Amino acid sequence: MHCQRRLIIDFQMIKGSVSMMLLGLLGTSDMYGYQMIQEITKRSKGTFEFKEGSLYPVLHELEKKQLIESYWENTALKRKRKYYHITKKGRVKFTEKLKDWQSVMRSVGYVVKSLKLEE
Repeated sequence: MHCQRRLIIDFQMIKGSVSMMLLGLLGTSDMYGYQMIQEITKRSKGTFEFKEGSLYPVLHELEKKQLIESYWENTALKRKRKYYHITKKGRVKFTEKLKDWQSVMRSVGYVVKSLKLEE
């Protein structure tokens, strides 16, 4: 019987990819923070499970760089919820980051394919 190994990813390793994932996600629709956390968890098949404490600093940085904007909207329960929206500048940045990421992944693939591990 095989045990499935739980993938633990160092946050520092993916730190640069987090903003790209958030920009891409916001390119699909406006979302609030917890909704983004749920979507990333779902789309990564549970690999990424962000905590609010690591998500909001990235969102604030993206907003400071004018890559996203936020606005408040009332919910059915008469509570306000903060939504985030990607800007035109954010869409351009996402496209650039995606091309860079694809190039890096291709290069990592070249290296990994050239290696032969001894058992």
